[in-house]
Amino acid sequence: MNNIVIFGAGGHAKAVVDAVEREGRYRIFGLLDSHKASGSDIYGYRVLGNEQYIAEHREEIKGCIIAIGDNWTRALIAARIALRYPDLPFVTAVHPGAWIARGAKLGQGTVVMAGAVVNSDTLIGEHCILYPKASIDHDSRIGDYVTLAPGATTGGNVTVGDYSVLSLGVSVIHSVSIGEHTVIGAGATVLSDIGGYAVAYGPPAVIARSRAAGERYL
Repeated sequence: MNNIVIFGAGGHAKAVVDAVEREGRYRIFGLLDSHKASGSDIYGYRVLGNEQYIAEHREEIKGCIIAIGDNWTRALIAARIALRYPDLPFVTAVHPGAWIARGAKLGQGTVVMAGAVVNSDTLIGEHCILYPKASIDHDSRIGDYVTLAPGATTGGNVTVGDYSVLSLGVSVIHSVSIGEHTVIGAGATVLSDIGGYAVAYGPPAVIARSRAAGERYL
């Protein structure tokens, strides 16, 4: 198994560690986090320092995953790593309790957790997160840096733009489109298209206000 490092050492990183361990394709070399003390321990894995550690151990490290829950922050880190280490691949992690159907494709750096479903011919972009019991039905198109929180569900032929979030328990009906940088609030039911750069919630979901790129949502 190739050694990989995980960027991040918080709560989300713990879930990523579990997915990587249970899938069994990679060996976790350690965690990188500039906000955690070097030498501290997460589930038996050392926090090794910041991204400079890669330069010092490049021969041993064969890949990485960014375990940061916020979409925008995850994108900034990915861009920085890609610029500094262009030959270091971002790997995917799929918990064995997830279901990836025939024809479905996952972009690099994407993590799919226990109980999540990606149905037939659905395309998931890069560095996405599908939390437990998230479900995307057939022929959907999910952009880069998208998050589906636990229990978020879409019908078939749904489109979700880059950097958008379907929060806890969101339901999106068949053939609906959601724009980029949009957050759908917890428990919402989306019955019609929602544009980009918006916060929407309610049954049925309606836009409550506009939202800027990079605005925190967690």
